[in-house]
Amino acid sequence: MQTTAEAVLQPLKVMQAGPTDFAVSSADRLLAQTAPPRQVMAMADPSNYGDRFATDINGRVVRNDFIAVLHETVGSAQSALNLFRTHHPRDQDQVSYHTLIGRDGTIYYIVPPEKRAFGAGNSVFNGPSGPETVRTNPAFPPSVNNFAYHVSLETPSDGFNNRRSHSGYTPAQYASLAWLLAQTTIPDSRITTHQAVDRSGNRLDPRSFNGQTLFSLLRQYPTRSGLSG
Repeated sequence: MQTTAEAVLQPLKVMQAGPTDFAVSSADRLLAQTAPPRQVMAMADPSNYGDRFATDINGRVVRNDFIAVLHETVGSAQSALNLFRTHHPRDQDQVSYHTLIGRDGTIYYIVPPEKRAFGAGNSVFNGPSGPETVRTNPAFPPSVNNFAYHVSLETPSDGFNNRRSHSGYTPAQYASLAWLLAQTTIPDSRITTHQAVDRSGNRLDPRSFNGQTLFSLLRQYPTRSGLSG
């Protein structure tokens, strides 16, 4: 029997193993009528991601359901991809997302979904069942990375700064993000942002994000029926 995590990740894992024009075989009529976004493999250096752990540092079994954490690059997509491709031997320098969505809607697959991307540091997801976080390294605070699928949006050029807002994201980015999340079984209630899970209070991303636009698009996919609660 598949675990919840396996059921969530399998569609994304299959997509990344196939050609870039892959269409989900079990797609419903809407998906069949909608061409998938352009997809590109842009794998991170192995130093920038790791395995998902079955237990925390104290040996406790962890079975958190997956969450999707939304980010922004605060720079160009290419600069982010170059950073992730760079070998970082020091733990404190290692960073990655699973996926990045460019301004034109291109989806870049960076870290395999079954692996742990290093997208959030000191972080917690406050869900219906209470705070969720997992500590996997004694040298660092607990985080959501062990059960997170990290997706980043390329920031517009007027947002390459520390201001609290910018001109926002393109329709193509919202459409690709909805398409990507529609391939998973992560419910709407477990789609969150870096700002929301961050414990430091320093993260604002994704700035100027319109959640209503995303969920409106996402709910057009019949495959999401029952996941919007």
